[in-house]
Amino acid sequence: MDRGTEGDAPPSRGAGGGTAAGPADAGRIPLAVVVVDRDGLVSHWSTGARRLFGVAKNDAIGQAAIDLLPVSGALPEVDDDLPYGDHAAYDGLGPGLETSLDRGLSYPAAGRARLTVPERERGETVVPPSEGSGRVDVLWWAYPLVGPGRERLLVLAADAEGLHRPEQDNRLVVERIAPGFALHTDFPGAEELARRLPEILPSMSVGESARIVAQVLELGYPVLEFSQNDRVPVTPDWGVARRVERRARRERAARAAADGSPLPEDLDDEGEDLEYAAVRERLEFLNEVSGRIGTSLDLSRTIIEVSKAVVPRFTDVAGTYLREQVVAGEGFPEGVPDTTTMWHRVAVEHTDEPGRWDDVVPVGEAMPFPAHTPFFQCMTTGEPVLVPRISEQMGHAIASQFDKRDIRPLITGRSMLVVPLKARNVVLGFMILLRHPERAEFNDMDRVTGAELAARAGLVLDNARMYTYQESVAETLQDSMLPHIPPHMTGCDIATRYLPGTLLGRVGGDWFDSVKLPGARTALVVGDVMGHGLNSAAMMGQLRTAVQTMAALDLPPAQLLRNLDDLAQRLGDTYLATCLYAVYDPIASELHLANAGHIPPVLVHADDGRSELLDLPTGAPIGVGGVPFQAVRVRVKPGDRLVMCTDGLVEVRGEDIGVGLATLCESAAHPAASMDDACDTIIRALAVTFSEAGRGGRKDDVALLMVRLAGIEPDDVAEWTFPLDPAQVGRARAVVREQLHDWGLPKLADPAELMVSELVTNAVRHSHSRPVALRLVRGDTLLCEVDDDGHELPTLLSAGPGDAYGRGLRVVSTLAREWGASRTGGGKSVWFELTLPRR
Repeated sequence: MDRGTEGDAPPSRGAGGGTAAGPADAGRIPLAVVVVDRDGLVSHWSTGARRLFGVAKNDAIGQAAIDLLPVSGALPEVDDDLPYGDHAAYDGLGPGLETSLDRGLSYPAAGRARLTVPERERGETVVPPSEGSGRVDVLWWAYPLVGPGRERLLVLAADAEGLHRPEQDNRLVVERIAPGFALHTDFPGAEELARRLPEILPSMSVGESARIVAQVLELGYPVLEFSQNDRVPVTPDWGVARRVERRARRERAARAAADGSPLPEDLDDEGEDLEYAAVRERLEFLNEVSGRIGTSLDLSRTIIEVSKAVVPRFTDVAGTYLREQVVAGEGFPEGVPDTTTMWHRVAVEHTDEPGRWDDVVPVGEAMPFPAHTPFFQCMTTGEPVLVPRISEQMGHAIASQFDKRDIRPLITGRSMLVVPLKARNVVLGFMILLRHPERAEFNDMDRVTGAELAARAGLVLDNARMYTYQESVAETLQDSMLPHIPPHMTGCDIATRYLPGTLLGRVGGDWFDSVKLPGARTALVVGDVMGHGLNSAAMMGQLRTAVQTMAALDLPPAQLLRNLDDLAQRLGDTYLATCLYAVYDPIASELHLANAGHIPPVLVHADDGRSELLDLPTGAPIGVGGVPFQAVRVRVKPGDRLVMCTDGLVEVRGEDIGVGLATLCESAAHPAASMDDACDTIIRALAVTFSEAGRGGRKDDVALLMVRLAGIEPDDVAEWTFPLDPAQVGRARAVVREQLHDWGLPKLADPAELMVSELVTNAVRHSHSRPVALRLVRGDTLLCEVDDDGHELPTLLSAGPGDAYGRGLRVVSTLAREWGASRTGGGKSVWFELTLPRR
């Protein structure tokens, strides 16, 4: 059996040994264990199976069971020297394994076969067929399995050669040996047999093991039938105790050396084979665990994999604790932990009844550990701590850390091993491993195995931690690069989407933005720096900042792209970027757009639902240098929608971009309950289109900006012009007060009148020839603009008690919600906003 060397002490004899010594001993045999899945393929191949059939585990797993196991049809041949009797050709599975499985067997089958194998293992030595090991006399038992798992067939097999005891004249004491089945209650010690049955089965979860054990007990316990008289239950042969065997061999070898006599014949390789087998079993266990953990870089999933890998094969309870900073994906100070270090319980896996541990030691709890506990010793030394049995005193000391919860019944009397989870000489956490009192205690070899297991698990956890940390940094960087655009701005509603192109590259060069402009206008921008990764994101951040700065200066779209291209040239010639810049004027119902190598936007008309790609001069990407940019004006109506996006949404490798643009236009025209729903509709439609075309998922980042152009009604705009006469300041105050009363905003009349007086006074004083223009706009706020032909922008000054000037803008700055000044084509514009009162 593949776990036959795990314990240091040999188990008791099989509970149902027969009355004769021979049959009772014969019931203790090495077993091969094989599991076949529902597809007829081998899913478990034990070490015993490798030795019996001469096929390595890696060569057997996933292969058709019919090609490896002697469980289909009659015996290929019969050796006349071995009287098999009626069982020679007995095979309950019928002529074919696949057809038998298809019938859904509900009964077990057994048989005997003589096989020819390519080579067999005896201990660590491979014996070729030429030396007589190519012929194998196999006894086998097959159990059909039912249930939710993948397991379909359990096969136990044994070599009948070890059951023959020749006497004089090479005659056999046992005339006939055959496999069979019997209820385990037919033998003395039925409870012991049932308890030992899981030792025959392959390592699996508690639920799966319990399901298979129940079926085996119901279908019949495997037995050996000797000479049609004795029936002996099969008990796996665990060999002799390794320590006892090694000690006895060394003593015999020492006596032989002292006497000068040759070594006794029994000092062959068998004892060393047992020791090697024990080491090999541990290595196979560690390799198996290593293959089961680290399948994902997700920290939570990795923790669960580590816990499930050791239960129940190595331990019965596994509790995993990690540093608080590890769970949070943060760094932590250097040095060993102390009594103030907080440890989060992140997983508890056990074989006890469900819920027994959940209330006492819930997952997610954080707690420190005092210096007198074995846990503190493990985390500070970085070495495993072995407690053969938890005494009443130690159980009380450990339980004292759990306020109002008595953990003593769960831990007292159990064997405990605490292993550190560390990587790069840093302790990330530790695992508390507990075995049931009736199970063998943890020993020194278990300590070594646990330390190696923890080292591998610690490295996997550290990789997951570093990935989680880097992912968090990347997301934080990307979030800082992308603006948080309000869903509503003056005269328009906005919805956005950003989707990273790959899981391994959460940062990229795509961006969108909106900038508030004078005159109730809004600048809309979408750009894409070519490439991926941190360098592209850094370049994107620089360009986005530059666009915001130049947009605030109210530069025309073509001039803005011209300046952006010059900036990219100064930053370096490594990167290129495309950019689409638009200015929406809700009062004039107009879009002013310029394009730098970007895909055109889509305009959805509100009156008929028609969508179209706007025909814009394409221009060259930002960074090419020396190329002109042209701007166009497009008339729009209230309710129209403008869709701007990057090429990652409409283009995939191997597909014409025209297909994506057509799908974009079609999906943008679909009616939606909200702007967010409209964005989701577009993304889903493009994903379905490329999936149906067999192009797979997108690989590029996606930035999507959708704007509903609501406009501002003419009744919400009032305009006046005033001659350059100081006497007109009083008239300006009067018309503002009158208009605010007409709009139902009398509460704003006093502050608005005062600030208009200051701005119009300054405009009259600094204008040259053109009359002063005053405009009020009622939207989300009350906007007031004063224009003149002076080119010098006003600045906020610190006015002293004796100064005659400098207090006007101080008044505006104090009373206004926002204010500002910008240059226009004919001079400058100074504006302020007031918050509308709640209705």
